Amino acid sequence: MCQILKIAKSTYYYQTNNCVKYDVNNYEEEVISAFNKSRKIYGAHKIKAVLMRKDIILSRRKIRFLMIKNNLVFKYTKLKYRNHKTMVNNDQISNVLNRQFNNKKPNEVVVSDLTYVQFGGKWHYICLLIDLFNREIIGYSVRPKKPLN
Repeated sequence: MCQILKIAKSTYYYQTNNCVKYDVNNYEEEVISAFNKSRKIYGAHKIKAVLMRKDIILSRRKIRFLMIKNNLVFKYTKLKYRNHKTMVNNDQISNVLNRQFNNKKPNEVVVSDLTYVQFGGKWHYICLLIDLFNREIIGYSVRPKKPLN
């Protein structure tokens, strides 16, 4: 193509040297101060966000380079599971039925069951009321949150 256009190959591959090259070391103090202000918790992602607020545009790669150069190692924080003690199902309830589930009359004994099902990509709670006379569902309630009492 260069022969057809009668131009030198060097013209085709020519790159300008007018590129603005900034010295990363100019921002080294900014990275170190942002790291120390965060109590040595921030990594390259968060330091980049801090520098962006100061109108300093620096890539995460360059920030990581400066962190490695200055031996800046951030602390890893792990979420800890906290056990929450609740008083659920601790009430002493008397055994009225005494496992006698065969009833003679309708609506003499009604029991309930609370469970959850996935519906429409979300979990919903369903509470069923069942008559023990003929095992028929006589009522239900469906909610996205657990019903209170």
